[in-house]
Amino acid sequence: MSEEKANQNAAEPQEEQDVNELIRIRMEKLKELQEKGKDPFHIVKFDNKDNSKDIKEKFVDPVEGEEIEEVKVEMAGRLMSKRGHGKATFCDIQDMYGRIQIYVKLDEVGEEAYEEFKKYDIGDIIGVSGVVFKTHMGEISIRVKELTLLCKSLRPLPEKFHGLKDMDLRYRQRYVDLIMNNEVKDTFFKRSAIIKGIRKYLDDHGYLEVDTPILSTIAGGAAARPFITHHNTLDIDMYLRIANELYLKRCIVGGFHKVYEMGRMFRNEGMDIKHNPEFTNVELYAAYEDYHDMMDIMEGMISTLAKDICGSTKITYQGTEIDLTPSWKRITMIDSIKEVTGIDFNTTDTDEEAKKLAESIGIEVEEGMVRGNIINLVFEEKVEDTLIQPTFIMDYPVEISPLTKRKPSDPRLVERFEAFIGGREYGNAYSELNDPIDQKERFIEQAKEREAGNEEANMMDDDFVQALEYGMPPTGGLGIGVDRLIMLLTDSFSIRDILLFPTMKPNN
Repeated sequence: MSEEKANQNAAEPQEEQDVNELIRIRMEKLKELQEKGKDPFHIVKFDNKDNSKDIKEKFVDPVEGEEIEEVKVEMAGRLMSKRGHGKATFCDIQDMYGRIQIYVKLDEVGEEAYEEFKKYDIGDIIGVSGVVFKTHMGEISIRVKELTLLCKSLRPLPEKFHGLKDMDLRYRQRYVDLIMNNEVKDTFFKRSAIIKGIRKYLDDHGYLEVDTPILSTIAGGAAARPFITHHNTLDIDMYLRIANELYLKRCIVGGFHKVYEMGRMFRNEGMDIKHNPEFTNVELYAAYEDYHDMMDIMEGMISTLAKDICGSTKITYQGTEIDLTPSWKRITMIDSIKEVTGIDFNTTDTDEEAKKLAESIGIEVEEGMVRGNIINLVFEEKVEDTLIQPTFIMDYPVEISPLTKRKPSDPRLVERFEAFIGGREYGNAYSELNDPIDQKERFIEQAKEREAGNEEANMMDDDFVQALEYGMPPTGGLGIGVDRLIMLLTDSFSIRDILLFPTMKPNN
């Protein structure tokens, strides 16, 4: 296959090519460069002082065809297209911020350099220096004076409209997805901005960022199945954290008034469009506050992020308009069930009464379920999907909230809320339990559930109980699923769309 034919093939759909043959040809080009002492892999540095975005923004008004001679630019990028024949070629190169057109002419770079340039392939990474001008078509471009091959691409890129429709392949080869899809890259720019925005909001509200262990001898702070590993030196099993709650509360015991941590959590559970085994979470705790204060800070944070990232507190997610403007709706779990179904669990006192009420609207209740679990089951099956606009669901049954302070007016309930948007849960918050006696009793009940086969039940944490015995002030705590929040603010359908490298089952 000739070089000319190979270069033509580089623009054809990848499925119509013999990829192995193209790789062979590129390897021969690399060998030829190496034999000439011009191995691109030996280059260690390039003065990449400019980028496509800055160049376009800075030089928006030159006269057509006029060079800005007093300003030279140097930038590097991936060669994405070549247009032209003979002694001049237009190309597009792509860097982190976008694409820019370059103009390579034999008279400008010299015959030897131009002949080498003609052998460059789509996907090669090159460095160019030159001057900026506007073409007769009005496009800001770089007239190249010097160019350098910085890295040889040995594998051809897929053709944009044929090679990137397989979502599974896009997730597995995210590096190719980022090269070929600018909208994907933009999602991860926004992800970075959202994470920075969360930190700024909490820092500005007096919270201290701290780090707590990822490996622990106890998996606590949430109802979830943990990943288990083994520490060789100590010869003990350890757990990847499912939450950082109990360590952050220890910080409150120690005298910090406001703390937060953002980082990876790990839960050995199912995978779907909302769940990945490792995910990013932020938890925050404030002494002398309660769950109402946590509602204020959550809606304030998310509405601020929406304005900064999306330009408005009114956004569209998957075709549905959502208004994130404070103040969000606040309603108890029992009242939300009554609002949707017409049944009122406030009229029930016993497990049997609750079971009959649930069964009256077609809910199948498992044998042995108690009143609190039944109420939660009805909520999940009948109410959750209806919560499209931002809503705080408050006052959960104590049976499903082992780390939360009871409501003084009804000890069967706790001062807890979850925040729902678009039918999904985005945050979980408590007026934190600080009674060590009550906490120990709840841990004991959780341990019994665990012994009975519930792998998601909390483990007994004697050290945490001991910490509470030293005294923890009244405290409000909040956890927010950062990945879900990023999905919302980037209008992404699946959690895999906003994770650079989501967990995937091996091909083999």
